[in-house]
Amino acid sequence: MSTIEFNPLWKEKLLNRFLSYVKIYSTSDAESEATPSTPRQWDIANYITEELKTIGLEDVSIDGNGYIMGYIPSNLENDDRPTIGFISHYDTSPDFSGENVNPQVWKNYDGNDLLLNQTTGFTLSPSKFESLKKYIGQTLITTDGNTLLGADDKAGCAEIVTAAEYLIAHPEIKHGRIAVGFTPDEEIGRGAHKFDVAKFGAEWAYTMDGGEVGELEYENFNAAGAVVKIHGLSVHPGYAYGKMINAALLAAEFAQSLPANETPATTKGFDGFYHLMDITADISEAKLQYIIRDHDADKFEARKKFMEEKVAEFNQKHGEGTAEVEIKEQYRNMKQQFEGKMHIVDLAAKAMTEAGIEPKIKAIRGGTDGAQLSYMGLPCPNIFAGGINFHGPYEYVALESMEKATEVIINIVKA
Repeated sequence: MSTIEFNPLWKEKLLNRFLSYVKIYSTSDAESEATPSTPRQWDIANYITEELKTIGLEDVSIDGNGYIMGYIPSNLENDDRPTIGFISHYDTSPDFSGENVNPQVWKNYDGNDLLLNQTTGFTLSPSKFESLKKYIGQTLITTDGNTLLGADDKAGCAEIVTAAEYLIAHPEIKHGRIAVGFTPDEEIGRGAHKFDVAKFGAEWAYTMDGGEVGELEYENFNAAGAVVKIHGLSVHPGYAYGKMINAALLAAEFAQSLPANETPATTKGFDGFYHLMDITADISEAKLQYIIRDHDADKFEARKKFMEEKVAEFNQKHGEGTAEVEIKEQYRNMKQQFEGKMHIVDLAAKAMTEAGIEPKIKAIRGGTDGAQLSYMGLPCPNIFAGGINFHGPYEYVALESMEKATEVIINIVKA
């Protein structure tokens, strides 16, 4: 078992750091071409950068795209160990509001319903989310029902920074040089696009971006985003016979043309899906935003082709040029990048075991910066950060889960 003494002082540091992070509005925006995609992400990026300098990391930098890097220097006399890294993202998902986050702390959770908002009656209940029962007796951090929480991935940010502070304060823990990195725009699939792997200088790294305690992942979805545009023709409804082309109705028809049993709500495990993220529509124009996911590379290619074929069929039915689609690849399954490098995963699993955690090695039904980074030459498995019910008002995280994630980071460094 680990001998790390994560005493109440350090627990308080971790909690307060996380609460500070989630209150900073940092939602990303897939419609923007800038990096970061939203100016508000600079607020938390600059905050973390100054924090890293204050706690004593060396060579702390933030580039023009919002990528933060810093280093914990080696404290070994003869350091022949590889530099390893830890990475998380500071943006939050545009799936739900991340503005004016009001985190609530519930100590010694008793297993009953939590009334998150007296005004609206919004409740987090184990009758709907049975996983809550795992956290009886622990300290939960929740939303107030009006926003997401942002544990994805501000929990990971807080864990990495706290582990770095702990290591600097405890020089008796011997280790090589440790790199830490923080990225924008992971939630819109662009978190690693401009990450400078050579500058980071690590032989391998870990993203702290998983869910419940024990999760350890080195394979993920292949991912693409698809935007379908439908062009209508608006005329006065009193004179519309034979003339009007209602793009909003056509958008509904197109959405219904995709397989109803291949959505996130109807698939699990290694099943892929088409996920309709958003529709904006009026009579003249409609836009449907999808994400396409599959673990299998051949099935992934088939899904992209299927989407294009559906648009072609739609045009054949309604007239050429009625619909168009743009598909952009986002990231690939990183599994093949670990052939001959499984010691990286094994090291993380051992660090969990030493912390009294049973590793749960599984495939991610999602993505992580680590997928792109692995293809950029930086093998990067994903480790749990502790959050549950990401991207919505039911999101929560247990402080004890965040403590365990921090402990795992320290154990990896010790190894």
